[in-house]
Amino acid sequence: MHTRSIATICLSGLLLAAPAVTLAADAPAKAAGNATATPRMVFQVNEDDSRKWHTVLANINNVQEELGGKVEVAVVLIGPGLGMIKADALTANGVQDAMTTGVRFVACGNSMQSMKLAKDDLVDGVAHARAGYVEIMRLQKLGYAYIRP
Repeated sequence: MHTRSIATICLSGLLLAAPAVTLAADAPAKAAGNATATPRMVFQVNEDDSRKWHTVLANINNVQEELGGKVEVAVVLIGPGLGMIKADALTANGVQDAMTTGVRFVACGNSMQSMKLAKDDLVDGVAHARAGYVEIMRLQKLGYAYIRP
């Protein structure tokens, strides 16, 4: 009888541990579920360099093609980078084209203020954040991968 009692206690212990094993087995499935979520990327641009800008737009296009368009892309522009999204910039058409594919452009409000730029000075549809670096940090918390070309 003593052996039977020990066996019963061991079996009871296994049954109590079973939910923990099941939860651990579910962890990879939950992680895989997160991996299938829409990929997100945030690009930081803080230079007024048209060559680099065209590279950024080309990289965004390559990512969209690779992922079949199923990617959320934000571009946060800070300081001199705002020159790339000015309505009269040579790069304005590229910005508008990227917007039609779902790319979101965000101008740093602090930089706009220091450069004395108004919303009307920028390409229509550009979003604004009070602080560009804080916006990047916020997007990273939401799962955006940070890219600084």
